[in-house]
Amino acid sequence: MTMRIMIVDDNDTNLTLFEQIAKRVADDVTVTCHPDPIEALQNATASLPDLVVVDFMMPGLDGHQLLEAIRLLPGGRDVPIVMITAAGERQVRHRALELGATDFLTKPVDATEMRVRLTNLLALRRSHLAQKNRNKWLAEEVRKATSAITAREHELIVRLSRAAEFRDPETGGHIQRMAHFSRMIAAGLGLPDDQCDLILKAAPMHDVGKLGIPDAILLKPGRLTDEEFSVMKRHPSIGHAILDGSESDLIRLGAEIAYYHHEKYDGSGYPFGLKGKDIPLTGRIVAVADVFDALTSTRPYKTGWTVEDAAKFLETGRGTHFDPSCVDAFLAAWPDILATRARFADDGGH
Repeated sequence: MTMRIMIVDDNDTNLTLFEQIAKRVADDVTVTCHPDPIEALQNATASLPDLVVVDFMMPGLDGHQLLEAIRLLPGGRDVPIVMITAAGERQVRHRALELGATDFLTKPVDATEMRVRLTNLLALRRSHLAQKNRNKWLAEEVRKATSAITAREHELIVRLSRAAEFRDPETGGHIQRMAHFSRMIAAGLGLPDDQCDLILKAAPMHDVGKLGIPDAILLKPGRLTDEEFSVMKRHPSIGHAILDGSESDLIRLGAEIAYYHHEKYDGSGYPFGLKGKDIPLTGRIVAVADVFDALTSTRPYKTGWTVEDAAKFLETGRGTHFDPSCVDAFLAAWPDILATRARFADDGGH
């Protein structure tokens, strides 16, 4: 790795001397010399050096001003800066320290002292850059590992949702559609993108509790009796019990959705009979998405409604079954709703 030393001094004789000393620091060092501090700052702005040697007394910009300007550059706080001062300039040194000077050399400069100081500072700079690169590499490795964990987590959710599908006459297309509908509603309500994406991934878990419902009830082609419906109404609590207690944000959200997606805005839903804003927003969102797709889907035991009739059902249920804002957000995304239905269509669907 080539290291670049910048030397700034308006005295040509000093500049030549300092350049020769700096070149002896290491074989992989390049030295740039600037008699004009303004030109030096422009050069540092375009390409930050690894070490700066600057005289204090200069026209245009003095050493303090140049030091301060370099420290303000991106990455400039990490560059070692050596200021050259005259003996006895205590106040100058104090101010330089306040501005971030790393070290000092006193005029007349001792060649051996300067070479050793620059060697030590450049070694520190190399170490810092190596650590910075390692930290960057570690951060990337953590990102990859986190991404892999998230992908496996999402795969687990998809497979768990599929397990529920195998016990339910609904299809994978329904799961995909209602999940995307849920994301559209969330986006229409102004939720952040990351929260919208989390809802997209968590929504398929809404009916995972049906794993605990007996086949005789879950697969019954006709209308359920009151007693059978009471059993069916347990599936939100079962789903919550399956998913509850996870450290994963995604699975925790899935547990919430499973618990509350059958609550109704007027308090007539289940399992708790919550009303209005007491129902978690995710439950209110998924309620709209799930009901719309269930109504428009053809099943062995029913013919699907037209999308127009299902939309009217949502409008009629504003403030009773559904949160009005969620209905409005759903209908505002109507072209995307239709496109999603086409994208994830069931074979033979209505």
